[in-house]
Amino acid sequence: MVKCWNILLIVVVTISLVYAKKHKPTIPVKPIYLEDGESTHLKDIKQITNGGTNAEAYFSFDNKRLSFQAITGPLGETHPCDQIYSMNIDGSDIQQVSTGKGRDTCSFYYPDGKHMLYSSTMAYSSYCAPVPDPDYGYVWPIYKEMEIFQVDLGTGELVQLTDNDAYDAETTISPTGDFAVFTSTRDGDLEIYSMALNGSDVRRLTYTPGYDGGPVISYNGKMVAWRADRPIGQALTDYLNLLELGIVMPTQMELYVLTDVNNPLSVVQLTNNGKVNFAPYFLPDDSGLIFSSNMDSTDGGEFHLYSIRLDGTNLTRLTYDGNFNSFPMFSFDGKLLAWESDRNAKQ
Repeated sequence: MVKCWNILLIVVVTISLVYAKKHKPTIPVKPIYLEDGESTHLKDIKQITNGGTNAEAYFSFDNKRLSFQAITGPLGETHPCDQIYSMNIDGSDIQQVSTGKGRDTCSFYYPDGKHMLYSSTMAYSSYCAPVPDPDYGYVWPIYKEMEIFQVDLGTGELVQLTDNDAYDAETTISPTGDFAVFTSTRDGDLEIYSMALNGSDVRRLTYTPGYDGGPVISYNGKMVAWRADRPIGQALTDYLNLLELGIVMPTQMELYVLTDVNNPLSVVQLTNNGKVNFAPYFLPDDSGLIFSSNMDSTDGGEFHLYSIRLDGTNLTRLTYDGNFNSFPMFSFDGKLLAWESDRNAKQ
């Protein structure tokens, strides 16, 4: 699970990158004016949330709706931790999906559009899982109570897909619609796994010590990209000690690609800048990734979207407005891009 840095809005944009098809949707939301540099690659940005804390918006397979997590409305006042919602891509028809219990994250539509998966601590407690002690500094929580659930969007019926004393989250489903990938501590470290959509046939994909997380699958279903921290020596000892406490310190993460999902040895490191690079998603033609990074930040606190080809070339900065832009996802038809940003944030 990734904290959302007070993200207050989710934006959808028509993309004009060289690998994208031209498209101009009608979204009845006030437009956002582009900063210098953004207009080269992005156009028709629309803000689709307003208020609350909103994060990790992901398209349904028919490209008509978005799932996302938020702390918002009356529920956010009484239960101040993320719950799962869905909405049309213009921000209308917001519906609560999760139960209002526990702390939720990492939602994703099933191909049929009738089901969704997400991770939650609700099986262990109806209350918000506690945030880490601030004395540890800037850390991300790794809740061992976090399990993956499938929900029927029509009936609300829940099916628990994982059941162990380990963190299971950060799940995404292949655009080919036949398997999912997720992050888990079930083997003592944060590693990437694949599974069938019903939770069966779990296979481990990564084996190097350190935080492997946030996996996504290529459009052709053959590759997996993720972020990873590869500490060694005392840094590895410190990492493992923090993980035992249920936290990680995300100060350096690079992007990796498994070029053959059936071969755990086919790992390629894509970035090597010593900064925090995360939230990758494949470009619509699978030629590269879009991702978030603080590589140009002087103090490490400013994150923007970048694209890079799978051979490590053509690194391009895409966003310039705001201090935090992350969790990008292209629609399944490759025509739209959704991400969250603190541009226009009110608090």
